[in-house]
Amino acid sequence: MTTTNSVHVPALLVQDLDSVRLRHAIAGFLAGFGRLTREAYSLDLRQWMTWCNSHNLGVLEVRRAHIELYARSMEAAGKARATVSRRLSTIAGFYRYCVEEQLLEASPAVHVRRPRLDYESQAVGLDRNELGMFLVQAGLAGGLDHGLACLLALNGLRISEALNADIDHLGVQRGHRTLTITRKGGKIVTIPLAPRTARSIDRCVGERHEGPIFQNWDGTRRLDRHAAARIVRRLAKGAGIEKPITPQAYARASAVDSRSTSKP
Repeated sequence: MTTTNSVHVPALLVQDLDSVRLRHAIAGFLAGFGRLTREAYSLDLRQWMTWCNSHNLGVLEVRRAHIELYARSMEAAGKARATVSRRLSTIAGFYRYCVEEQLLEASPAVHVRRPRLDYESQAVGLDRNELGMFLVQAGLAGGLDHGLACLLALNGLRISEALNADIDHLGVQRGHRTLTITRKGGKIVTIPLAPRTARSIDRCVGERHEGPIFQNWDGTRRLDRHAAARIVRRLAKGAGIEKPITPQAYARASAVDSRSTSKP
């Protein structure tokens, strides 16, 4: 990776990366996003630039037809429609930034066609009984496992929202324990914590006064998504839930459960 003003730029062996103008454009575009989004967009740009290099194309000289060909090449390679659409969205965002910064007169990606997506989730969710069994198992496990499970299942947080939470984001408002989180899109909100969630997080944090709420096993860094997914799978297995489950399934189950219990 190449670093420009503390922002990691995809380290690509392409001629265009020798251009200071392009290097600064990449850094400027990526700087506007959070860490996880920045990593995803960096990967998307690296794939696009590698394709441009293989076709002897300058990244800042491409036309709409080149981006369309790139999309067709991804489809021919068997990439999922959601993956193709996301990468095209990243490319469009990058070129829009270049226009805003007056590096280009017009974006070549404005009218690029994107795959039509089926927005009905195909992910496996939990019913109310399964959610209860999962929380029981999490309570038996205690510690980090319990705190993470409560945030996902009782407060309905996305996995990224839970993992990015720091100790100094915890607070109290009107007698209720709260947590300030950054939603998708960068919106910052403060949410009340369920009493069980607050107690589990207190046990997880212990005597620490700063840093991430959820740390890896040796306390040297923030818990990552892969480790969190392993925790969820282990708890689900212990609860006798046999269907494949992702951390987001618990957020969806929590939302469904809250809607059902709020009805008169």
